[in-house]
Amino acid sequence: MRVLLAEDDPMIGASVRHGLGQDGFAVDWVEDGRAAELALAEGVHDALVLDLGLPKRTGLEVLGAMRKSGDSRPVLVLTARDAVADRVAGLDAGADDYVVKPFDLNELAARLRALLRRGSGRAGRLLASGDVEIDPSTREVRFKGELVAVSPREFALLEALLTRPGVILSRAQLEDKLYGWSDPVESNAVEVHIHSLRKKLGADFIRNVRGVGWMVARGSAAATAASVGVHT
Repeated sequence: MRVLLAEDDPMIGASVRHGLGQDGFAVDWVEDGRAAELALAEGVHDALVLDLGLPKRTGLEVLGAMRKSGDSRPVLVLTARDAVADRVAGLDAGADDYVVKPFDLNELAARLRALLRRGSGRAGRLLASGDVEIDPSTREVRFKGELVAVSPREFALLEALLTRPGVILSRAQLEDKLYGWSDPVESNAVEVHIHSLRKKLGADFIRNVRGVGWMVARGSAAATAASVGVHT
């Protein structure tokens, strides 16, 4: 999943970006509210981690503008403001969760995963289709009940597809989930990851809709493939 981090403290920003990156998130970091608004306008991020004390545009202003425009993406406020009135103001402005500095990076990652689950309408932590099951909290992949070793990028691609089973994702959409601004993207990276996953999870698990993109089936794989003209 791709997250936007809006934090003006260099030490905290670098620590959060590194910690969430280690936890499998692709993280883009901006240091002021105006840059956050410009990044959000691209529409590629799944969630926002937002400091309230940003220059140029405060966190509350960024959050208010998001909600006013109808942007419902999860927002986790990350701030040193620990007064009850501040927490109430952040939540009333549209924040989905509120974490006070100092904080534990593992808890921050867990709260983000919980927000993303709720945002996608899932109650449980596991994602599954057919014989494949993944756990975003532990980064484990199981095929027919057996653990399968995958790379971080392969896991990110699996997570993107399993979060939206039955939905065709284009190359650009998958690259947006796998790579942040500073990550180099090779022209055939998505195909390489899909080829590797097919060898590990079955040739028919990730299906190609020629000229459009890739998907995993929702419900009956055969019925889904036939209904959209899918090719392996």
